[in-house]
Amino acid sequence: MTTLVHDAISTTEKLAATAPAAATEVNSITTTATAVATAATAPAKPQPQPRSFRPLLLKVLPPLFGIALMLLIWSIIAVKDSSFPSPWVTLQEAIKVFSDPFYQNGPNDQGIGWNIYASLKRVAVGFGLAAIVGIPLGFLIGRFPFLSGMFNPVISLLKPVSPLAWLPIGLLVFKSAHPAAIWSIFICSIWPMVINTAIGVQRVPQDYMNVARVLNLSEWKIVTRILLPSVLPYMLTGVRLAIGTAWLVIVAAEMLTGGVGIGFWVWDEWNNLNVPHIIIAIIVIGLVGLILEQILVAAARAFTYEDTGA
Repeated sequence: MTTLVHDAISTTEKLAATAPAAATEVNSITTTATAVATAATAPAKPQPQPRSFRPLLLKVLPPLFGIALMLLIWSIIAVKDSSFPSPWVTLQEAIKVFSDPFYQNGPNDQGIGWNIYASLKRVAVGFGLAAIVGIPLGFLIGRFPFLSGMFNPVISLLKPVSPLAWLPIGLLVFKSAHPAAIWSIFICSIWPMVINTAIGVQRVPQDYMNVARVLNLSEWKIVTRILLPSVLPYMLTGVRLAIGTAWLVIVAAEMLTGGVGIGFWVWDEWNNLNVPHIIIAIIVIGLVGLILEQILVAAARAFTYEDTGA
């Protein structure tokens, strides 16, 4: 009996000695399992994506291919016709022309820089006058049906008239080439602003006008608070179209009126049979027109917004 008691005590002491170790092992297993479960449920860290140049290539390559195609066709024409300058010859002449673009050897012998400056001044005056008259007139035509019915036939009749047809009228009335050229710019660039502004006013939601009547707003507040913000995208589109028309008209007008200007410079170089300079002028005219249009496109983006439907 004594032996059994001693064996039981010994077994109890061994179990008591091994219990802390077993508990420690259980805690370790539990901690490991918890860490594994946490790692399994935690969101995976985003892997860095390889940088793709595809969007950049799709944006850059098409214009480069277009320019390369134009130069190829130009070179083929130059090979077929010896009187037509090649791109390389034109580039050499362009370097000479732009090495001193602001020289002055007389009233009719000035650098291309002065000619561009003179043309831009005429465009600014004619285009500015067209905007001052055309935009308010467009608001009135769009706002009042009576004025719309009165001016629509006149606009439809005069809008398709060529700018060169207006030039003799300007010479007859103003007796001078400079105001006649400005008149041609004015009368040809006013129509896009009038038409687009009037369309914008007519497309203002009728609910806006009903709210204005309920609030008993004055005509000035209707124009400034309701019409102008709604019409602005249409108005800027008309302005963008008008500046292209104005730049187109001044080149044609200056060819006939003479004096200083990029159009006169083209005609003078043709009289001198300087074909490379004519091609240089064509490229310059295109670049200036592109710059003017992009400036107005940037202004349109700054003053308009897109409805995301949110």
